[in-house]
Amino acid sequence: MQLNGSDVIIECLLEHGVDTVFGYPGGAVLNIYDALYKYQDKIKHIITAHEQAACHAADGYSRTTGRTGVVIATSGPGATNLVTGIATAYMDSIPMVAITGNVTRSLLGLDSFQEVDICGITMPITKHNYIVKDPAKLPDIIREAFYIANEGRKGPVLIDIPKDITAAMIDYEKQEPKQIVNHNPEGIAEEIAEAVELIKASERPLVYAGGGVVSCNAADEMAEFIDKINAPVSLSLMGQCAFDNTREEYLGMLGMHGTKTSALALNSCDLLIVLGSRFSDRVLCNPNTFARGTKIIHIEIDPAEIGKNIDVYHHITGDLEYILAELVRLLPEMKHTEWLAQTSEWKKLYALKMVPVESDEEVLPQDVIEELDRLTNGEAIISTEVGQHQMWAAQFYNFRKERSFASSGGLGTMGYGFGAAMGSKVGNPDRRVINIAGDGSFFMNCNELSSLAKHEIPIMELVFENDVLGMVRQWQRLFYGKRFSQTDIERGTDLMKLAEAFGVEGIRITKKSEIKEALQKAIAFIDAGKPVLVDVIINKDINVLPMVPAGADVSEPIMEIKID
Repeated sequence: MQLNGSDVIIECLLEHGVDTVFGYPGGAVLNIYDALYKYQDKIKHIITAHEQAACHAADGYSRTTGRTGVVIATSGPGATNLVTGIATAYMDSIPMVAITGNVTRSLLGLDSFQEVDICGITMPITKHNYIVKDPAKLPDIIREAFYIANEGRKGPVLIDIPKDITAAMIDYEKQEPKQIVNHNPEGIAEEIAEAVELIKASERPLVYAGGGVVSCNAADEMAEFIDKINAPVSLSLMGQCAFDNTREEYLGMLGMHGTKTSALALNSCDLLIVLGSRFSDRVLCNPNTFARGTKIIHIEIDPAEIGKNIDVYHHITGDLEYILAELVRLLPEMKHTEWLAQTSEWKKLYALKMVPVESDEEVLPQDVIEELDRLTNGEAIISTEVGQHQMWAAQFYNFRKERSFASSGGLGTMGYGFGAAMGSKVGNPDRRVINIAGDGSFFMNCNELSSLAKHEIPIMELVFENDVLGMVRQWQRLFYGKRFSQTDIERGTDLMKLAEAFGVEGIRITKKSEIKEALQKAIAFIDAGKPVLVDVIINKDINVLPMVPAGADVSEPIMEIKID
């Protein structure tokens, strides 16, 4: 049958199970939005206050549902406003399809109004991108985009569609999506067999897992693997919800703001088993000393990551879910009682504990997040912005369920979390969703309070307000002679009045004794379908610890920062 291009776009989205898109209309996508009007009973559209938030919402939707996020923007500034969101998804391997409009084909290359070469701009930050020049190819391009976004190492794909293509009549026949098969090259059986022998010979194995475990839905297989080999576990920031944080085997994060226990285990293990992690610089700290003298097995779907940042003893390139299932099948039941007893002792000795700066009644982020953990039983979806609060969330919230954490790990995008929380709630209407922010990040996206009110999206926006750019200021204190250049922001904005102006409930916490009651009230609001802003006043001199200075060994963190 023949449909116009815009209807073809919507039909292809429906083929791939898309039930929600995020975006912002404009001239070059008017035909697409006309089709969305006609199909509104099949696809929900969420408009945000800014295109960047729509892109982050599609990202958060994808991270927490496992489905492909979709975002739509018009040409020119609409398209370029997606760039940061696309780069965020690319760095963290999140499947997303971004659809942008462009001027008609006859106006391309003429510097026409709101024309931009978005394919050229996004080439380094997408798995693939297209500009549609032939109407007949539109259906297959959309199908291929979804396949590429999800095949192998996942990531964003962009489709740029000139306006006349969206109006052209096109032959369309419904198709079933092409199935993604296990990404397992020939020879993987031998690689797995060698890994089995290395694990069997190990007396002090340590498992380090990253976001790849979540991306390929391998959390259950990882838990079975840990049960089989009886080993301690550390996680990257991206891997926070890959393993139940309350289990005795869990040692905390590894890296710049990881736990002392994880660092000690790294230096004491005789085998490091790395699952779906790319060895970022924030984890390695000093690649010349990282796991020195320890055999490393690296299991990773992307062959480009093998040996890129650090040499490894053995590797397996393929689908983690399949590989872990094979390892569980081939390995015997193992016991490392003495080794786990040692790591448990380190956990007690080096437990994370914040100390008040001025008084016992001051609000500590640890107390807030741990109370939030208790009140939600560790089962909420947590998104974050980027900064101190991001590390505190990873350190003190005990994630129990997979796909419960959405945070910008690779790009480190301030302003990410609010949009991600909206997308997470839309995709998971039955789960509580909380965005943890600092006031620096919050002022990058506070306009999205209007989106919460408009769409009645009941999330909790929890802002740690200290009137500073905390993480940058922490570095200035340690390494720049306390020259706090432009990090004391002190905008003087009353967040409670701001919440009221946007039509959102507001709660403020100013002392320790208010924490529990205030959070209970906030949770009651979101459970009743009302979005809420929680303003948490904290001391500007609270720091994120431990902290490994740039270039130092991961086992040599700063454990205390004197405030004078």
